[in-house]
Amino acid sequence: MRHLKAFHIFNVVADSPSFSEAAVKLCITHGAVSKQIKTLESYLSIKLFFRQGRNVRLTHEGELLKRYTSQAFQMLDNGVNKLSQVNTSSLNVSCEPTLTMRWLMPRMGSFYEQNPNTDIRLSTAGGAVNLDSNGLSMAIRRDDFKPHPHYKSTPLVDEWVGPVVSPECWEQVKNDLSSLKLIHSDTRPSAWLNWCKSTNKPSLLNNTSQNFAHFYFCFQAAVDGLGAAIGSYPLVIDDIQRGNLIAPFGFVSSGNRYILLSQDNVSDDGLDRKFINWIQNQLLECVPERSEKLVL
Repeated sequence: MRHLKAFHIFNVVADSPSFSEAAVKLCITHGAVSKQIKTLESYLSIKLFFRQGRNVRLTHEGELLKRYTSQAFQMLDNGVNKLSQVNTSSLNVSCEPTLTMRWLMPRMGSFYEQNPNTDIRLSTAGGAVNLDSNGLSMAIRRDDFKPHPHYKSTPLVDEWVGPVVSPECWEQVKNDLSSLKLIHSDTRPSAWLNWCKSTNKPSLLNNTSQNFAHFYFCFQAAVDGLGAAIGSYPLVIDDIQRGNLIAPFGFVSSGNRYILLSQDNVSDDGLDRKFINWIQNQLLECVPERSEKLVL
């Protein structure tokens, strides 16, 4: 294809605020980026960018081209991923970001011990997923959306949630709950509201609060003593067992569960089946003990 290099550079520049930042990403000079964009604009006979000082902004035609180049290079990446899996023992697995960082990654060593010479390539995302277009073998999700009807949905574990707080913070606020700061996540904005409604503790919603962009940051803030966050049991089990967090109010069922989405053609003895079985066995421990459950 003519000017393939120029199209690739355009695709990177289109996601960057300036030629200079794109040059850093591409490990080439600013001048090389500018030259390739000029070549492409000349080849297409259209203007792709408006210059705004040191920054650039896509023209209408540039926005249209970006859609095509993004799709083309994504398809190329997916194809390369699939080629790399031929005759190799590897899986591309997408998982909820916080579940990946706080639960799955610390346990992957045990999977590799049981299954040497295999490769689980993890990526993080939440919500609806298209396995084919993203080059994925399977995806682990919280079932708060309607999955693709042609995918097999394997239940993993019911979700239990409850406020978690550091022991030191709890000692300071346990006699005056109005002083407990509530930590909210932009990705689960209704977590505290839903928990307070289900446990009949609406007065807590009047407490001071602090917002973080992601669930993961909320738990780190709770560990650091900044307040209490609503924790999903798999995401906080390790910190509870280490004594970094406590759950003074226990856990209540959220009504959701974690699921694994896969194609219908999962083999009975392949790596995909081994990984699914391993995940299911690992998550058996992620149900609160009877003493931790809040029975309503």
